[in-house]
Amino acid sequence: MSLKTTIEKIRTLEAEKKNLLVEIEGLKKIADSKAMALENEVNALREDIKSLKILIGGSEPSTQNKNRT
Repeated sequence: MSLKTTIEKIRTLEAEKKNLLVEIEGLKKIADSKAMALENEVNALREDIKSLKILIGGSEPSTQNKNRT
């Protein structure tokens, strides 16, 4: 391989590396966003469960117990 070919190959690979790093950062942001959305959804579901348990009388929060005494 000639020196000129090697230099061109290095430049091409460096450009590709830069593009791949940019793409990785974008994908990381998307993954973080999805994780946050999922965490919010899970927390909302936990709150729904808590509310439903209270509604059916399965488990009452301590503040409601104090109000009834």
